[in-house]
Amino acid sequence: MTLLDHASTTPDRALLALRWAAAVADDPSRLEEQAPKATEAEWKAVPVALLREHLDALMVHRLGVEEGLEALQRAGFFVAWLPEIEAMIGMTDGEWRHKDVWKHTKQVVKQSVPRLTVRWGALLHDIGKPKTRKIDDRGRVTFHGHAELGARMFRRKVGPRLGFEGALGDRVHFLILHHLRPSQYEASWTDAAVRRFYKQMGEGLRDLLDLGRADITTKRPAKRKKGVQNIADLKRRVEGIRAEDEKVKPLPKGLGVAVMERFGLPPSKRLGDLIAALEACVDAGELEAQQDFEIYLDFLDAHRERFGL
Repeated sequence: MTLLDHASTTPDRALLALRWAAAVADDPSRLEEQAPKATEAEWKAVPVALLREHLDALMVHRLGVEEGLEALQRAGFFVAWLPEIEAMIGMTDGEWRHKDVWKHTKQVVKQSVPRLTVRWGALLHDIGKPKTRKIDDRGRVTFHGHAELGARMFRRKVGPRLGFEGALGDRVHFLILHHLRPSQYEASWTDAAVRRFYKQMGEGLRDLLDLGRADITTKRPAKRKKGVQNIADLKRRVEGIRAEDEKVKPLPKGLGVAVMERFGLPPSKRLGDLIAALEACVDAGELEAQQDFEIYLDFLDAHRERFGL
């Protein structure tokens, strides 16, 4: 293409293709109709802000997002803007009856909740697979390190190219990097391990669990059931432990030492019983929670016979 040809390139056909993808998402049966196709130069002529406006609307579509994405692929969008996705097409992942990683990716997007963060995370979560695909000595397909590589690819290239910034960009990067974590959960995890997990994942936990559930695309019924149940069990345990952690502690930290000093008690079961009795008094409304040490010490002093002091 000459400089003159490039200068005269317009995004009209690309915009037509974007509108076509939206129409297909509204009515998936239209995917088999004659589709518009734009050249790479025509796609690149679309301003990023306008492109994202159309893409974001498509990504949260509830009906036919899978078919809408396929329409974009047929129209040449991924070749121009997301070659990392185009590279997935035809690349097998070793899963029974899966045609290629692109098919898996579309299914993950379709299965995910129609929330922009999760949908973009679903579309991009496996972009590191084409560059990490290997076949081991037993003929198994592996993608070791694809989450970490995919996160770097997003941060350095994909994100800036598509105008991802701020909270949305950070969250999509987070989801790509950690998308395998939910599937690594086992019932044998201790409460401390679950607590570490949810604290490490922070505010992104909800999106991550939603993506983890959507990432289960196996056609093996038993394996799918087990995977979905595993995510549900992890969510239940996180919610239970977090609820306990978020409860206001009835007594201030360090009160036990103050009780020992006031009443001359050593560390012992007796001390533990006194602290438990004070907690019961807080629960019963006799005392306020989280007061100064002196409030609780004076209460014990005033009720020595009751507490056996």
